[in-house]
Amino acid sequence: MPLTFDVVVYPAAELRGELRAQPSKNYTTRYLLAAALAEGETRVVGVATSEDAGAMLRCLRDWGAGVELVGQDAVIRGFNAQPRAGVTLDPGNAGAVARFLMGVAALTSQTTFVTDYADSLGKRPQGDLLDALERLGAKVKSNDGKLPVSISGPVRGGPLEVSAERSSQYASALMFLGPLLPSGLDLRLTGEIKSYAPLRQTLDTLSAFGVRATASADLSRISIPGGQAYRSGKTGQPGRMLVPGDYPGSAALLAAAALLPGELRLSNLRENDLQGEKEAVAVLREMGADIVREGDSLTVRGGQPLRAVIRDGDTFTDAVQALTAAAAYAGGTTTWDNVYTLRLKECDRISDTRRELEKLGLSAAETRDSLSVTGAARLAGGVTADGHGDHRMIMLLTLLGLRAEAPVTITGAHHIRKSYPMFFRHLEQLGARFDYLPTGTH
Repeated sequence: MPLTFDVVVYPAAELRGELRAQPSKNYTTRYLLAAALAEGETRVVGVATSEDAGAMLRCLRDWGAGVELVGQDAVIRGFNAQPRAGVTLDPGNAGAVARFLMGVAALTSQTTFVTDYADSLGKRPQGDLLDALERLGAKVKSNDGKLPVSISGPVRGGPLEVSAERSSQYASALMFLGPLLPSGLDLRLTGEIKSYAPLRQTLDTLSAFGVRATASADLSRISIPGGQAYRSGKTGQPGRMLVPGDYPGSAALLAAAALLPGELRLSNLRENDLQGEKEAVAVLREMGADIVREGDSLTVRGGQPLRAVIRDGDTFTDAVQALTAAAAYAGGTTTWDNVYTLRLKECDRISDTRRELEKLGLSAAETRDSLSVTGAARLAGGVTADGHGDHRMIMLLTLLGLRAEAPVTITGAHHIRKSYPMFFRHLEQLGARFDYLPTGTH
């Protein structure tokens, strides 16, 4: 594929084949950071190859961690909770990576964060996290709560409130920092908590690396004793952490397989996984999709008529756009409620999605925190849609194009690499057809 490209999505008659789900983006970034905070060597087995994973590896290397890629694995030699001071980190367009590292930056005498993505990550709010770090005693400079940001410690820890209204990533950032502080952290999450599942994934990661933490059932209180150390293996022995399969990206494959005739068997998706987007399987079943689980594999027999649903989408926000593609061909009007945080992603995934759906001839509506789409029996296609530099938007538009009656062109499709570099290749293995148009040449 060209470095930057638009993609032409051709209508597909069917999708058929077997695939292994790509490694989880969320667990990859968490395991890599925890491995860098540990002493000694950790082999993170089966890491994601997404831009987010690359951003985390690059920043950890700049901070002084040893990073060696061996096949599909990453071998990390940790800096033992002492990242290099005076370093400028560039997380690219990876919001979660930037925030996790901002929390840990309070261990340094100065770390500066910059990005070349002024219109995406550069616009995303960091103020709630920065305010919490300042209350811990960190010195913080920012551009009105946005990047570029400079953070200096030291901080001791103790009781701390942080808003969970906009994002769970602020709390996760502080949770990674907490065990390394002399006084630990007694976190109180304020506001309506968004995205419980990523918080549970962070707690799961801390536990996997030997860190003790307790949380209330509603996750509004999280207590992490201080003076702890991250450990991935027995004393003096390398650790080994296996990354589970990625449910957010897999939701797009499952939805595509449900929309078209054929059969997809998708492996490496744990039944008891903590990723909230696992719920996409239940949503698709509720819509009428034929999905059968055997162990860690899901089989979708496609082409069944689908029906609309009304769902609180907060627990599976990163699957909402893939599921919107299924809703676009379902009978009735589907509504995703309680999804305001979608407005704070790489693009406004409520308003921008509504506009793209309308461009394709669909009826869609929005409120401050909901998105609705009325399904259609057919879409004419034959239009150019804007990918908005957003990997989830590109997945949605691709799925719509696969069942349209004429090809759909998606601009800026290379941004798929942020979370799912193999997305188009995987669909091609199932029978889809795409043209890749280098940008600036057409």
